[in-house]
Amino acid sequence: MVGTKTLFMNLGVSYRVAEAILWPPFMATTRRDWRGAQNLGKHGEGIVVAPNHISFLDPLLMAHFLHDNGRPPRFMGKQSVFEVPVFGRLIHNAGQIPVSRDRDPHKALAKAVEAVNQGECLVMYPEGTITRDPDVWPMTGKTGALRVALETGAPLVPIAQWGANKIMPPYTTQMHFLPPKTIQVTAGSPLDIDDLRGKPMTKALLEEGTERLMDAITALLEQIRGEKAPAVRLDWAAEQKRRAADPTEEEN
Repeated sequence: MVGTKTLFMNLGVSYRVAEAILWPPFMATTRRDWRGAQNLGKHGEGIVVAPNHISFLDPLLMAHFLHDNGRPPRFMGKQSVFEVPVFGRLIHNAGQIPVSRDRDPHKALAKAVEAVNQGECLVMYPEGTITRDPDVWPMTGKTGALRVALETGAPLVPIAQWGANKIMPPYTTQMHFLPPKTIQVTAGSPLDIDDLRGKPMTKALLEEGTERLMDAITALLEQIRGEKAPAVRLDWAAEQKRRAADPTEEEN
């Protein structure tokens, strides 16, 4: 088992610097409705958490939620983010894991597996990007989070969040801190995937497990929002192919 001190050391000095800079303004400008902390396990217990993605801001607020509940996070993020001057170096030094589709994605997954096996809290956004759903519901998911959970034997915890999109709407960089917004985050019970463990990780198995994960995240978000999600989840990859086949169609 890895101790609390070791976990924070693994995340690097930049993590503690970011904590000192960002937490005070978040505490002053947001109200927090954190739920489901009992589902996050304890220090030294590897875990994969899978949230919905609603804003460029929500990783910082997700880190706030996890840190407040004793689970300093390791995020997987797009390689391009790590190449941004200053900010890229900051998050790299904070122990976050870059993912590049153009290079070898298996290396990033190997680092993710290693982090979980070392008892860390790994955050993987199964949608892979901020949702494109016009009403900000979760889209179809990618299989990485499930894959890491199956390979490590770690719990896979669905998380729904709402509120970051009101501070910084999807695909914008405009900030609306005032009046203060309530940030709602609920961690659900670990996903039941015991029937998938120990089997070959075929495409069908990974897709089945990921569909369960997205159903669980969506159900949690329905509880937070008090609304019903669409019966059919947006498949953004399929939508992009459809639009490419009809170049006269304008993107919403």
